[in-house]
Amino acid sequence: MEAVSCDALSDNSLLAFASKLNEIAQINDIEIASCAEHIDLSSCGIKHNSCIDKDMIEKIIGCKINAVKDKNQREDCGCIESIDIGTYNTCKNACRYCYANYSEESVRNNCSKYSVNSPLLCGEISDGDKISERVVKSIKVESEQLNLWNL
Repeated sequence: MEAVSCDALSDNSLLAFASKLNEIAQINDIEIASCAEHIDLSSCGIKHNSCIDKDMIEKIIGCKINAVKDKNQREDCGCIESIDIGTYNTCKNACRYCYANYSEESVRNNCSKYSVNSPLLCGEISDGDKISERVVKSIKVESEQLNLWNL
């Protein structure tokens, strides 16, 4: 897989690029948002967002949650703490910017092990595997139910 290279943009260049990107998005009835940007793009019509967005999760599940910023992410990242449930090198889309695939050969190998009857994403549980139950606690705020109609 060939690496993607890029150059850092000046703030002015980034604002010009973001404005043009938002124009294209509006023509196509698409709303775009940034994630982990150090610059405010709201003047370009782009709001700051997060991949693991607290407000969106609360809206989807219909209640407030006690969630904090993921301390393992970049400073400008607004994502809340989460547990990754995926497996690296298993997606066939091969997006060049994706961090989850770093070997085309591994993707092919992993996907060849897919079984509709397996509890795993790729492969089967073998004798050498250690299975342990992950203990997690709810972050749901019991006393505050959201009114979904007012969001």
